[in-house]
Amino acid sequence: MIKFIPFLLLQTLIGCQSQPENPTKEVESKISSNPVSSAYEKFIKDIEPPEGYKRVSADQGSFATWLRTVPLKKNKTVYLYNGKIKLNQLAQYAVIDISVGNKDLQQCADVVMRLRAEYLYTQKKYAAIAFMDYSGKWYKWTKESNRPAFDHYLQTVFGWCGSASLEKQLKSVNDFRHIKAGDVLIQGGFPGHAIIVMDIAINEKGKKIFILAQGYQPAQDMHVLINPINPVISPWYELGESEQIITPEWQFMKKNLKSWE
Repeated sequence: MIKFIPFLLLQTLIGCQSQPENPTKEVESKISSNPVSSAYEKFIKDIEPPEGYKRVSADQGSFATWLRTVPLKKNKTVYLYNGKIKLNQLAQYAVIDISVGNKDLQQCADVVMRLRAEYLYTQKKYAAIAFMDYSGKWYKWTKESNRPAFDHYLQTVFGWCGSASLEKQLKSVNDFRHIKAGDVLIQGGFPGHAIIVMDIAINEKGKKIFILAQGYQPAQDMHVLINPINPVISPWYELGESEQIITPEWQFMKKNLKSWE
């Protein structure tokens, strides 16, 4: 058991943590007045965009298309890895139906890496499954189709890679207007946080809106985020003039947007 102590300690250090600054009273008020939707969608693609918007086209086999097939639970309660209920149940619009496991490993950046890895695994793009730790060491998947081994590989990645390393690995998006599904809003650090863009819609004027999803600390169910600033279009977020992207449990800047390619 002793050999696992550094592994778990490292995860505690590199994992996402609660935002160091408390949200404003205005944001707290808007969160508390925006209850979780009672609607039930089976997949991300079933979350209807607001009137006047339609989903952007996505190539067959692309990450964007795959993300639309991510399943959602009917139960909208977020549970921690240990089976306990998360204290804050006001952040989620829906809960993603992908296991969190029974260890405190799959946190914020881990959710982003998990979704990316699952997509590449299902597409049999095994050589593309690779994640870098903060020191620059790469963890590459080399065993093709072997689910038990792949699950073990993911736990290793979750233990040694985090928001700080993923921020270094991803590529900056210079213009937020180019946001696309699969992109990541990330602030690498100790603590840091990362959330993933699950889908994009657009109107006739070319204005984009997007859906965001996250994991958090302690490790917990992945979930689609509500929009605490604009409940009318929630869970969609709009591409506005502000440089800030305010989510229920973290605040990002547009410059924090990163891409895999």
